[in-house]
Amino acid sequence: MVGVLKRIEGAQGETRTGSLIGWTFSVEPRGEGFAMVYRPPFSAFVDEVRAGPGDSWVGSSLLDGREFGRFRMRRIEGHRKCQASEEENMADQEGLRQKLADYVEYVHALEQNVLLQLDSLILNTSDQELSAMFRHHKEETRRQQKRLRERRVALGRRMGLSAASKDLAAIAFAQVKGVGDVLRADKAVQNARDAFVTEHTEIAAYELLERLAQRAGDPETVRVARESRAEEEAMAARISENWDSFLDLTLREQGLLPHSS
Repeated sequence: MVGVLKRIEGAQGETRTGSLIGWTFSVEPRGEGFAMVYRPPFSAFVDEVRAGPGDSWVGSSLLDGREFGRFRMRRIEGHRKCQASEEENMADQEGLRQKLADYVEYVHALEQNVLLQLDSLILNTSDQELSAMFRHHKEETRRQQKRLRERRVALGRRMGLSAASKDLAAIAFAQVKGVGDVLRADKAVQNARDAFVTEHTEIAAYELLERLAQRAGDPETVRVARESRAEEEAMAARISENWDSFLDLTLREQGLLPHSS
């Protein structure tokens, strides 16, 4: 059967001879091989195929169950390369998915540290309006964690965080915390500065998570990252709008500004 080309993709394919219109068929398991069952108006034809020597396949052409011809098939080099390319793409996609799961774990661990920081900020902020701002963001952070947990499960990760994710998040948080240490005596201002820097660390983390999710083809993680980043940006803006309030609070606590009546 010189000049005959069979193209198979999954459970379907076609047989072509030169430039003639192809005969389409479905692929079904049969015995130790498979059968190519042609579709109407050629449904009386069936090719039964089994593995042959080397990289070949041996087939029999049947008409109403009776053999009228035999053939041997070999994979065309270009198709082998195409299959290899597809396998490489699948491997690359799986690699991106695993990297995405790592990023989700890291951001989740970072948010755990942020919750601890918010607890400290709420406890050490005497101004009720400013404290309420931190309490509101604590609830947002809890919702962010919930969304991240759901994405971790969807990406095939267990509920517990990996040690590497915890360590990286702890290092990032410690670096953020260290920025405000020079203002240790000015508690209210230090708290605001720590929180402001933390928000931008989270914004960067969600920005990167969104971009990686786009490359990995995960629209749900893209949505989660985008939604959480918007909340962090809003919180950073609220802190920025209250610099004078934090400074006034620090000055009042040190007796450098009269307490409001």
